[in-house]
Amino acid sequence: MEKNNNRFNRINEELKKEISHIITYEIKNPNISGLISVTRVKVTPDLKYAKTYVSILNSKNLKQTLQGLKKSSGFVRTQLAKTINLRVTPEIIFELDDSIEYGAKIDSILKDIIKDIGSENK
Repeated sequence: MEKNNNRFNRINEELKKEISHIITYEIKNPNISGLISVTRVKVTPDLKYAKTYVSILNSKNLKQTLQGLKKSSGFVRTQLAKTINLRVTPEIIFELDDSIEYGAKIDSILKDIIKDIGSENK
């Protein structure tokens, strides 16, 4: 089982790297805007699907960008098939990963609390 896990981790990492490259350099969709980072990829045990978590920052329209990515998933899969040597190239499912945004929000709340505490002590 451990050996299999390592294989999946390697596949996940390789897919993450390649999908990042394809999104950054090869997709020419005007609806896709902003800084898009692939935060994590998780393949299903049968390698048919790859859930791809993306973080989108500074996008003109978040929903439109995510839709654009989903529409481009066939293209991404085709490009992957050319670079990654797997028997089956997984179908790409894009999901929004808002953990970075969430972290920034928590950070800003904490800064406000610290500011409030500082002003109360004066």
